[in-house]
Amino acid sequence: MQDLWILLFFMTVPWMFCGTERNDKLMHRNRGILKRIDHEQLASESRVFMEVKRGKKKVIPTPDYDSVGDADDKNLGADNKDDKELPTCLMCVCLTGSVYCEEISPDMTTVPPLPKETAFFYARFNKIKKIASKDFGDIATLRRIDLTGNLISEIEDGAFSKLSQLEELTLAENKLVKLPMLPAKLVSLNVNHNLLKTKGVKANIFKKLSKLAYLYLGDNELEAVPPLPESLRVVHLHNNNITTFTDETFCKGNETHIRYNMQEVRLDGNPIVLAQYPNSFICLRALPIGQYK
Repeated sequence: MQDLWILLFFMTVPWMFCGTERNDKLMHRNRGILKRIDHEQLASESRVFMEVKRGKKKVIPTPDYDSVGDADDKNLGADNKDDKELPTCLMCVCLTGSVYCEEISPDMTTVPPLPKETAFFYARFNKIKKIASKDFGDIATLRRIDLTGNLISEIEDGAFSKLSQLEELTLAENKLVKLPMLPAKLVSLNVNHNLLKTKGVKANIFKKLSKLAYLYLGDNELEAVPPLPESLRVVHLHNNNITTFTDETFCKGNETHIRYNMQEVRLDGNPIVLAQYPNSFICLRALPIGQYK
């Protein structure tokens, strides 16, 4: 029996060693495969990372040396043009919605391009000579324009008529001989100290302005009072050449009609004697300021 166990022992031990060696070889081979996979994966990831980090190369075209001189000349011309036509907000003061271009040096002779959102524009005491229809044509936000003290002698009819939000327009101290079409929402118009005559003021130019409350036409050359809207509170016609009235100059010829809105009428400095036209003021709450003797 003992001999049998010894025989089995010698038969089993070699098989066990062979199995262990085979397992060691298999594990070693698997470790190699895993190391190779890890190395390849790391290399691949590094390559992708480097490609992403590098990005695409910019392709720089070869310059056409024959056209360089022409391009330089064109660019030089563009620079000179920019120097001459400086942006408005470099020569004027631009605040939120407001542009101030007063007493600009060198002389400002035209209306400069305005920012689209401009609501208030002041260009007093410059040398602007003409207002074209395109000057304010695309600025729908304008509410106030003041051009006092310029040399304006001509205003195209479409210059202000499309400004649907315009409420105040001041053209005092210019050289106007006639008035252009005016926007419907106008509340105040100041045209004092111009060269306006009656023929330069269209018959119903003010009648259509249902919100007009303040009208200043003093120091002009008017021979008669133009038809006035019912909305007026103050009208200045002093220092003109007005020589005559009718009973409907201020009133409608109806004794019961009272112009409650009208607070002040200035007619001083005209050759007319107001006492000769008592029925012309019957609808007013107060007599006009002017000559009665």
